[in-house]
Amino acid sequence: DICVRVAEEFAAKYLSSPIDDQVERVQLNDLNAAPESIDWRQMGAVAPVEDQGWCGSCWSFSVVGNIEGQWFLKTGQLVSLSKQQLVDCDTVDNGCNGGWPPYTYGEVKRLGGLETQQDYPYVGREQTCRLDKSKLLAKIDGSVVLESNESKQAAWLAEHGPMASTLNANYLQYYQSGISHPSRYDCNPDGLNHAVLTVGYGTENGIPYWIIKNSWSSSWGENVSFFHSISRLFPTLPRRWNMWNRKGCFVCNHPLTEIPID
Repeated sequence: DICVRVAEEFAAKYLSSPIDDQVERVQLNDLNAAPESIDWRQMGAVAPVEDQGWCGSCWSFSVVGNIEGQWFLKTGQLVSLSKQQLVDCDTVDNGCNGGWPPYTYGEVKRLGGLETQQDYPYVGREQTCRLDKSKLLAKIDGSVVLESNESKQAAWLAEHGPMASTLNANYLQYYQSGISHPSRYDCNPDGLNHAVLTVGYGTENGIPYWIIKNSWSSSWGENVSFFHSISRLFPTLPRRWNMWNRKGCFVCNHPLTEIPID
């Protein structure tokens, strides 16, 4: 069957193996109210889109994108950090065969941090690790997994910058532009197989959406990112919206965000 074969080729090129979502989430308290919208691209915290190529390294792009944002918030400088370093040197994840962001943060910490993209460029295949500790730039000392409450996730993102996120991406094979409206079947959370970077949120014609940075080159999607809709709205205050309904397909299934960087 041509459609089945095409779907298999798409998954083999762009997606990871299904991700185990059995992780503990922290409860979010004492957050400021989420603003109506935010886009960290406009504030300079998001590096240009790259292309992971024929390598299931989305997990590396997702986590590194989060750390790039944290580096920007701390220093005011946007530096592209190495994704290839993790593909080559992370001994817990599986290189081009996929990875799991909670493990990746631990490996970044074990390795002592990340080199820059310039010092350790991306090649899209697994190589022998050639880490140079003298060139490590961004260092971390931990990570957190946010609770599954989208209203709080929006408030967290507004305060703390872009978040690493995972989703079921099978339907993205046919995405072109605009706010996506995948079915619940297409977005089964038991089939998490792709990691991305959530860089903002907003509303269009009354429909709230997340703004997502992908790693499938700048020619894919709408102006280097795609928009992921929320299936149901629960109004709270006038001109406000609430994103906590969990009965649809949501990108921020469990964003992982590095807070402290040495």
